[in-house]
Amino acid sequence: MNAPVGIFDSGLGGLTIWNELVKLLPREQFFYLGDSINAPYGNKPTDEIIHLSEKNTEFLLNHNSKIIIVACNTATTQAIQHLREKYKSTQFVGVEPAVKPATKNTKTNRIGILATKGTLNSPHFHDTYSRFGNDIESVMQIGEGLVKLVEENRIESEESKKLLERYIAPMLEQNADQIVLGCTHYPFFKDIIHNLVPNNVQIIDSGEAVAKHTKRILTELNTLAEKSFGSDQLYTTGSKEIMIELARRLKPTRAIAVNPL
Repeated sequence: MNAPVGIFDSGLGGLTIWNELVKLLPREQFFYLGDSINAPYGNKPTDEIIHLSEKNTEFLLNHNSKIIIVACNTATTQAIQHLREKYKSTQFVGVEPAVKPATKNTKTNRIGILATKGTLNSPHFHDTYSRFGNDIESVMQIGEGLVKLVEENRIESEESKKLLERYIAPMLEQNADQIVLGCTHYPFFKDIIHNLVPNNVQIIDSGEAVAKHTKRILTELNTLAEKSFGSDQLYTTGSKEIMIELARRLKPTRAIAVNPL
């Protein structure tokens, strides 16, 4: 089916989800909306997150998206249920912190979770955690300031390194051997985090799981693209130049068009 896969995020973090989707579904065309002007969503009240998520959904539906990936942990926890009820004929795939694999893989019975305030405070997250993490000790940390650093393309800055050291240290002190990146912006910091932790510590994000789930739904609905049919269209309410830089960091050879809104 030659209709695009829609993706939205509070900014540029969802490009890490786009990256995994492209790996698994290379023939699909993706329409991505990064709402950088309103980033981060993690500190906003629920009603505002729902309003912004509706606006993003309408934009992607107006571009004939056959499925919509909510590539933002905060929007997933705060708004996806509302979106599913309002847009009943649309399939939505959300992003949740990878608590399940972390609790399954831990050898020390301790995990660290780095996420936004909106995600960690949401009932949706606590429901997920109670299903998989009740028997596990966890160190939960709000990643204050990290989204902004990605949005400004200051990923390798000294400020990034200092913040990550401060956020990761309590997890290591508690002997956590799994660190869950509970915001789609945070995988941009993976290389820095790898340099901060021992070799036995596994860093987990949700991108691959989201891509697999999306492929499963498209297969069941018989709506997979039969052949490649167009470059990916990336839209941003922020800096076109930074979006290009971050997209090219992930996918140097993918055909893309970057469009400011």
